Amino acid sequence: MASMREIKRRKTSIQSTAQITKAMKLVSTVKFQKAKVKAETTRPYFDKMYETVSSILSRSGNIHHRYLMQGESQKKAVIVITSNRGLAGGYNSNVEKAVTSVGFNPADVQLYTVGSKGRDNLSKKGYAVAKDYGDVIEAPTYRAAMDIGRDVLNAFSSGEVGEIWMAYTVFKNTITHIPKMIRLLPVAVPEEETAEEKKDGPLLLMNFEPEPEEVLDAVIPKYINSVIYGGMMDAVASENGARMTAMDNATSNAEDMIENLTLSYNRARQGAITQEITEIVSGAEALK
Repeated sequence: MASMREIKRRKTSIQSTAQITKAMKLVSTVKFQKAKVKAETTRPYFDKMYETVSSILSRSGNIHHRYLMQGESQKKAVIVITSNRGLAGGYNSNVEKAVTSVGFNPADVQLYTVGSKGRDNLSKKGYAVAKDYGDVIEAPTYRAAMDIGRDVLNAFSSGEVGEIWMAYTVFKNTITHIPKMIRLLPVAVPEEETAEEKKDGPLLLMNFEPEPEEVLDAVIPKYINSVIYGGMMDAVASENGARMTAMDNATSNAEDMIENLTLSYNRARQGAITQEITEIVSGAEALK
């Protein structure tokens, strides 16, 4: 059984840790509220952008465009959105699993990393980092998304990569964050009509002005940039939600441990007092 001094030392250490985790939870809560509002505010725009591009492609007929065709290269560009800090439960590791579990050969993957955790951990697993965007995840902007989109589109257009993917975390609510791996290019052309479109009758082919290629050259990069920016906003909200939950659980666990150590300390103290009383009584009896 541990001594009273050891129990007291351990209790003091856990109390200090609990103060830190509680403070981190409060900070994450404030950041989470701001990130949640931004994610929920911007999501309708990006959802509508996706619907618009899907509608254009479904009504375009047999258009041959470089953004709709598989590239000759077997390499894949993967945009990986993680955080720069840990202590967020399984947030970062879940994104990494989304990348490693898809079945790509690490030698055929070029990473475009947003967040140092994904960069460092996936590099150790044999993935090459084509470009790192450092602290972009700390304060995501649409300008940053445009820079990332430009780099991956240049790699795709030059034939350096044949596909573009993105791994990030979808924000659902405070405790539900879903890691996801989606393909950005080549853009998948919808094959089936929706129920609403079927109700309205056969699809009419879309007329383009000036030319379909020029329209797609303008629309698809904006679509890519929008998806990247939306992914970063979801990732920030998910990160802070995950860290807030993790720190709350850590604080609760610390409080339980402190309670158990307090009981152990009281038992040890009571045992020591009982032993001292017994020794005093035994000594008094010996003097008689």
